[in-house]
Formats: sequence, structure tokens, C-alpha cells
Amino acid sequence: MKHFVKTAAAACALAVTSLAAQAADVTLTISSWAPPTHGMNAITWPEMIRQIEEATEGRVTGEIKYGLAPPPAQYDLVLDGVADIAWIFHGYTPGRFVTTKLIELPGYTGNAEAASVAYWRAYEQYFEELGEHKGVEVMGLMTHGPGVVHTNADVTSLDDLASMKMRIGGGVANMVGEALGVTGINVPAPKVYETLASNAADGVMIPMEAKDSFKLFEVAKNTYTVPGGFYRGSFAMIMSPFALDKVSDEDRAAIEALFGENFSRMGGKMWDTIDATGMEALEAAGDNTLREASAEDVAKWEEMTKPIIDAVVAEVNDTGVDAEAARAFIMEEMANY
Repeated sequence: MKHFVKTAAAACALAVTSLAAQAADVTLTISSWAPPTHGMNAITWPEMIRQIEEATEGRVTGEIKYGLAPPPAQYDLVLDGVADIAWIFHGYTPGRFVTTKLIELPGYTGNAEAASVAYWRAYEQYFEELGEHKGVEVMGLMTHGPGVVHTNADVTSLDDLASMKMRIGGGVANMVGEALGVTGINVPAPKVYETLASNAADGVMIPMEAKDSFKLFEVAKNTYTVPGGFYRGSFAMIMSPFALDKVSDEDRAAIEALFGENFSRMGGKMWDTIDATGMEALEAAGDNTLREASAEDVAKWEEMTKPIIDAVVAEVNDTGVDAEAARAFIMEEMANY
């Protein structure tokens, strides 16, 4: 029933946006690479479209398009003007982004909403002037919830992960995988199910939401967690700087007023919502297990993360950003959220 409701919600959202696109003066093309039932497409994009329509009194809307390009190519898709809006995972394009790794580090406490708002505030204060998102407008930044490990085999300790073949998305997660001794396999999130189902990997490092959105309750029945998560994923919602050329100055100002903390908070809330749905899927499956790291493993994990944090801080410092200050700022913002 739950899957039927999600599918129906996504279908309704698509139908509504299609009708709105017919009535509006300008329709913005939104490129998305996750399944239609994923929270980005069933929750975030419809809410963004609703806010844009409300701000412009219906003169501007948006329409979600699928299959325009694979996940790593979404940035260039917007840069080239093929799509007006897209969402990117920074870890899919190694070397293009550096400061984004700070939010991906383990050690933060708090949910995705708190992290996403703190991320945006840190971006404004520390990162924006570097121009890492050159050629596009950043509409919002967000992180998913704490990254966990889903595996075929039962995992009772960190040592059990060593030598496993693990799908890892990129960015700081790659560094975490190396520290754990796993063999990393880089495939985009939409390929996770078939990668596990074909036994090309023993597990995946991804947030809890994937239990439901990618049906991991079927192919990775065991989940292992550490406090705060193994990592967090860094995402941006981006827009072509030419996307609003056809709208009035008034509508442009109204849309751009929605950017920033507003869209970042909206994205973070979505990740928290689907993490909860992922946990429900785990519990409903009946044959899935959830294990939390023991006190011994928590202590071991904290020691393992120190070199990762030091390496990222040093890399970000090399850009001219005070990485220690930025990281402390994020931690304080999340603690006070």
C-alpha cells in the first residue's frame, strides 16, 4: 500500500505540473535522474514548482523531465542550457568541487534539515566567493541524512566490512571506504539495486531512505550504523543563468527570493521525510536487521575518522578558506538549529 501511495503521489504531482505548464507563460525544464517515486521528484520539485507559481501568480511554472543525462552530466546539462534546473551530487564529479567535502565529513550530529540550513549559511559566509559553481546559479544546497551501510551479509562490527565490495557514491564516502578497507565500486545511485542484485557488490554506503526508494530491503537486508553516520552527501539545486531571461524583472526577483536558505531547508526536510520512510520499509520487511555500532566500534570509528577530517580540512584550507572555522561554524549551527 505504501508503494502504491508514493507512486500515486508522484503521478499526481506530474499531472499537476503538466497542467500548470500548459497555463503558464514560461515553463522551466527541470532535469531529474532519480526514479519518479524518489523524494526529489515526489516532494521537492513539486513544492519548488508550487512556490514559483505562487510567487509569480502562475506566470512561471516548471516541468520535470527524466532521462536527459546521467547523474554526473547534470551540471553540464544546465551549463549548456539543455535544462533550466537540475540537482547534482558533488561527489559524482571528482576534482570539480572541494569545499563541498566539509559538509560530507563524519562527526556532525543532527538531521538533514539542520545540516542543509547550516550548509547554506556556511556557503554564504565561507565558500560562495570561490565560485566553484561557475556558470550556474545555486538555488539551494542540501545534504541527505547520515550515511549508513546496507549489506547482503550480516554485519556486527566494523571489522566485518573489511574486504567487502561496496558501492560508494564518491567524495568523502570514498575516503571512508578506504579507511574501512572496503573495495569501492562507483556507480550512480539509480544503479544500486541492480549492482547488489547481480552480486557485483556486497553492500552499499547510502542513507536509510534507499531502503525504500531503491528497494534495498529486497537485496541488502542488513543495515549497520555509527553515530552521526559514516558520511553525508552534498547536493546542489542549480539553475541556468539564462533560465529567467524570458520572465519579467518582477517575476525574476520573486523567484530568486526563494533561493538559498528556503530551498535548502526544503531539500533537507525532504531527505528527513524519506529517511523515515526507509526505516519504515526496513521494519515492515520482516527479514531485515538494523545494528548499531558497539561502544568499542564507536571508539574505533572516531579514531579512523581523524585522518579523513584532517585531510579534508587541509584540502579546503588550500583553497584559501578557513576550513577549521567553517567546520566549527557548521557544527555550531547544527547544534543550535
